[in-house]
Amino acid sequence: MLYRYISEDMSMLAIRLPKDIEDRLDRLAKQTGRTKTFYAREAIVEHLEELEDVFLAEKRLREPVKRWTQDELEQGLDLDG
Repeated sequence: MLYRYISEDMSMLAIRLPKDIEDRLDRLAKQTGRTKTFYAREAIVEHLEELEDVFLAEKRLREPVKRWTQDELEQGLDLDG
């Protein structure tokens, strides 16, 4: 999914990329007529949620929280009454 940003409040970010990645990004931008910034932004937006999910999963493994059984959940919701 391509995200389009028109007049939203945006800030600037500078990143260092390995030469081969920058070359690929440059080639893609030239082939498509879009900017390298466009594709870098798309990559970040597309994968940010996945990275956040991985971080949360790893945190839960390090710092377990209370877990409930199916029976405990059903009793708490009073599904039988």
